[in-house]
Amino acid sequence: MQRTKIADLLRSNDIGKPFTVKGWVRTRRGNKKVNFVALNDGSGINNLQIVVDMPHFDETLVRRITTGAAISVEGILQASQGSGQKVELLAKSIEILGDSDPDKYPLQPKKHSLEFLREIAHLRFRTNTFGAITRVRHAMIFAVHQFFNSKGFYNIHTPIITASDAEGAGEMFQVTTLDLENPPRDEEGKIDYSKDFFGKPTNLTVSGQLEGELAALALSEIYTFGPTFRAENSNTSRHLSEFWMIEPEMAFYDLKDNMDLAEEFLKYLLQYALDHCMDDLQFLSKRQQDEEKNKKEADRSMELIEKLKFVLENEFVRLTYTEAINILENSKPNKKGLFQYPVKGFGTDLQSEHERYLVEKHFKKPVILTDYPKEIKAFYMKLNDDNKTVRAMDVLFPQIGEIIGGSQREENYDKLISRMREMNIPEEEMWWFLDTRRFGSVPHSGFGLGFERMMLFVTGMTNIRDVIPFPRAPKSAEF
Repeated sequence: MQRTKIADLLRSNDIGKPFTVKGWVRTRRGNKKVNFVALNDGSGINNLQIVVDMPHFDETLVRRITTGAAISVEGILQASQGSGQKVELLAKSIEILGDSDPDKYPLQPKKHSLEFLREIAHLRFRTNTFGAITRVRHAMIFAVHQFFNSKGFYNIHTPIITASDAEGAGEMFQVTTLDLENPPRDEEGKIDYSKDFFGKPTNLTVSGQLEGELAALALSEIYTFGPTFRAENSNTSRHLSEFWMIEPEMAFYDLKDNMDLAEEFLKYLLQYALDHCMDDLQFLSKRQQDEEKNKKEADRSMELIEKLKFVLENEFVRLTYTEAINILENSKPNKKGLFQYPVKGFGTDLQSEHERYLVEKHFKKPVILTDYPKEIKAFYMKLNDDNKTVRAMDVLFPQIGEIIGGSQREENYDKLISRMREMNIPEEEMWWFLDTRRFGSVPHSGFGLGFERMMLFVTGMTNIRDVIPFPRAPKSAEF
């Protein structure tokens, strides 16, 4: 008989009909007369209860149905006699597909810490928490592509291996085939990269933006969605060495167009989550509330579903960086020295605590900040007429701070060259990027959304290593 997914069976009203289900055992309990098996196949957060009428089954077989074992069950769907589920499956035959050693299986039916689960990331998909996160992650990936496709954007695969540093930060992973113990050297004793695979130093990309611009200046609207890499030696709960970025680039968009698209995009993703992931979101919301029940009320997070609706139901406040600095300088936390990083006027590089104050305390709405000092932003951002600020924009969310960073790009060749020289960006390596300003340049804009940061917001998790299947961080590249 063809397998039916458990999520579909739990929604079924076909009482009295035969079905086959397959999955992994969460728990088994019972007595000599009847046993109850909680079975999950990953199709949803809820388990299916299997009723095992013991006189009809070999006791040796039933003893093998332990937590973690994989089984196939043929049975009759019936209305549940107990609370917690509408239907259950009365087993007629059971096949053990894969045994599990109950003494060694690490996921016993009890609460496990997230730190412990990171150590067994190969098995943590089987927990309720990571099953829910994985399903939400899939839904968000699908929604990203659906949103841009509906607006006529083209998806572009940009290089993972690159010779350019898009952010100018220098924190990149090097890619080489040279013998590290005996690399070839030139006459000056320096490593001779002409002998390397690509004939020059190459790295893993930190962004697909620059290559995305090339496509946008021919196709008008494109987006990338790919892995990016930062060799930043940071072990915080907000940093990964490998993560996924969504980066749209749009010809003929100014800064306002860019902000409008970013707000529409974020709201689309959140609405999609509410429409398609409610069971998992309700589970994650309860999990978050249980985690925070011992905190003071003032320190507790906004309830997860309420938080998503908060963003959906509010227009994003838009103001300049300069206006935000004035608000922060005159705020009580700044005057009383409560900020970890004091705000000291124009030029202050805003931290998460400042961004969250603006969103959660001052405006009580999502915020888009614009027109940042040129010194704290990237070389490719369009210079304003004041020659002090650039047409940057950052979207700020509650509990997260910055979730999107973007800008109108500098389309003027002379101004771009000047900025590159100011910031020591090598012109000869960026000749291809400069060419787009020589041949048919137009005003254009774009932004980047760190997908895992969005996942933190949507799931209510607090550590970014828990919203990506296999986290990569300093001294951590398991699985």
